[in-house]
Amino acid sequence: MLDVQNVSHWFGDRQVLDQISFAIETKEILVIMGASGGGKTTLLRCINGLIVPTEGDILVDDVSVRKNADSVRQKMGFVFQYAALFDYLNVEENVAFGLRRKPGIKRNSIPETVATMLKLVGLEGAEKLMPSELSGGMRKRVGLARALAMEPSYVLYDEPTSGLDPVTAYSIDRLIVETRDEVGVTSIVVSHDLSSVLRVADKIAFLDGGKLAFFGTPAEFRKERRESIDELVEKARAESFLESAQAERP
Repeated sequence: MLDVQNVSHWFGDRQVLDQISFAIETKEILVIMGASGGGKTTLLRCINGLIVPTEGDILVDDVSVRKNADSVRQKMGFVFQYAALFDYLNVEENVAFGLRRKPGIKRNSIPETVATMLKLVGLEGAEKLMPSELSGGMRKRVGLARALAMEPSYVLYDEPTSGLDPVTAYSIDRLIVETRDEVGVTSIVVSHDLSSVLRVADKIAFLDGGKLAFFGTPAEFRKERRESIDELVEKARAESFLESAQAERP
């Protein structure tokens, strides 16, 4: 269980998070939404212990981020917005990178683990490809395989569908859900893609100016009437219309 308790955070004299509280259960998919600069990424970094909140605390399976950030980070896998692969390593070496530095790992078990993770994300046979040979969607799959290889209890995704075409974005959404179902991880996703959010989320946390403006299910989100949410929905509808119109052009 992840329990966010009255979390506030400042960068200097600028408050980025303001008394955020919510909880999710094991194996749920939480999506954090909000306008740019609304605190989404800061909250994600607080959850995985990269930032200790100025006030409040976050309990990850009853372990305090404030008191034991290193222990919390060991439970977390992170999938970066742009995959953050090492350009000089091939796919196999990228996935194995963290494993080779994990205490107590048996070196002869690493190739089997890498092969299992690549199969899970649908990249069998891609072991020797270099990052420059991969599409955007493939790079994100490698990033997920690398995170899962460390056997995390939680996987955090920062804008996993950003910069992807609709078909590839849909495949990444499906992969997030399938990973949860097959591996049993709890997933926390930062996204501004409303279509993606409604496809994957069990719970939605909507931040507005650093405050938690909404927390609930996608069904409850659709019924919510709040100016900041209405603006996001209208923008998503307009973008969807433009994508459809462009796709239909001869």
